[in-house]
Amino acid sequence: MKLPHHDIIVIGTSAGGMAVLCELLDQLPADLPAALFIVQHLARNSNSHILVERLNKTAKLKCQVAQHEQTIEYGNVYFVPQDYHLLLQKGRMLVTKGPRENMFRPAVDPLFRSAAAAYGARVIGIVLTGMLQDGTVGMEMIKRSGGITIVQHPREAEYPDMPQSVLDMMEVDYAIPVNEMGKLLQELVFVPASATAEIPEDVTYEASIAERLMLDTGEIEDTEMMGPRAPYSCPSCGGAMWELNQGHTHHFRCHVGHSFTQDAFLDANVQSIEETLWIALRMLEERRTMLATMAEQDRRKGHNHWSESQQERADELKEHIARIRHVLLANANAKNKREENREAS
Repeated sequence: MKLPHHDIIVIGTSAGGMAVLCELLDQLPADLPAALFIVQHLARNSNSHILVERLNKTAKLKCQVAQHEQTIEYGNVYFVPQDYHLLLQKGRMLVTKGPRENMFRPAVDPLFRSAAAAYGARVIGIVLTGMLQDGTVGMEMIKRSGGITIVQHPREAEYPDMPQSVLDMMEVDYAIPVNEMGKLLQELVFVPASATAEIPEDVTYEASIAERLMLDTGEIEDTEMMGPRAPYSCPSCGGAMWELNQGHTHHFRCHVGHSFTQDAFLDANVQSIEETLWIALRMLEERRTMLATMAEQDRRKGHNHWSESQQERADELKEHIARIRHVLLANANAKNKREENREAS
């Protein structure tokens, strides 16, 4: 009996990814006996068709934007549409809106997780340049399901966060420059996949629940069976969250379907706090302006007592406004400093 080989290649990338994808696909022959699936973080106003046209200028494989319920065929590269997730099932793919994961849609983890659940040891997972930690949880699921894991070496990545996050959490099979990946993939696709590797039950269960939530057919009871309730609320929707502790990469999922690694949760939490502070700052500014206006009106009418009272309240608000503005500016400066340190490293 002929064993299946590694014929499902899933690739995740973010900032700096397009140039690297062009370099990688240029190395692969048109008759590669595998199908490739790419998720790159995209803005909502991006155009995936234009990006695919760019890939087709250098790739020998046929590159196209993935379609909902499209049949999977060898020799094709399927690129995620903007503002959609890309999931895999046996023999076909799903393209769905669904909740954001790690603050992204499209996100890398849904593709990797669904590939691991559907194809197990046949999967090759690749993480390229990008910021933050999306893809880390999904990559470990591929590893635990018997698949092969590859990351672009962080030293050569324009944005090393994503590959470095994977290396920090698990032992990958290969950490290499992109210019060596083409030759490696041409060898790996002919290696028989493990016949003894089993897909962990938690991987298939979370993949099925996440798929149902993305297709709007899941229930909150499904989420409660994935892990213990976490003492946090979802930064995206404010709902309850559950903690998933399988493997080395702990992450959280809410009943709506938003998912976060620990670092992504902290980033989203800070972003939510910052948005709340900006709203508070605007409302306080409006209130101070109104009180100052009322104080001036009372002064002109000769109501000095009321005028002084309103002005005191306006001055008190001015101090609160200054404190909030200081916090927001300090946070912005800290963000810029982190970006500078990241680029320097």
